[in-house]
Amino acid sequence: MLEMRPSCECCDVDLPPSATNALICSFECTFCSDCAENTLGGKCPNCGGDLVARPTRAEDKLVNAPASTLRVVKVGGC
Repeated sequence: MLEMRPSCECCDVDLPPSATNALICSFECTFCSDCAENTLGGKCPNCGGDLVARPTRAEDKLVNAPASTLRVVKVGGC
């Protein structure tokens, strides 16, 4: 199950489970579409992998499978 991190690792913008502008790598590093496209060129700065659209999670599934509340932010941004 995906961790569904709550924010962009670069700019710390909120990315709730329903966000359609969240992108992830295979390690679940999470970025907003603006940072992913304009700052990172579609590649994860941590692992070098591709950033792809993170699936959304239906509201009724969040009861038993809540999203993470741990914010991961790169010191100094990306």
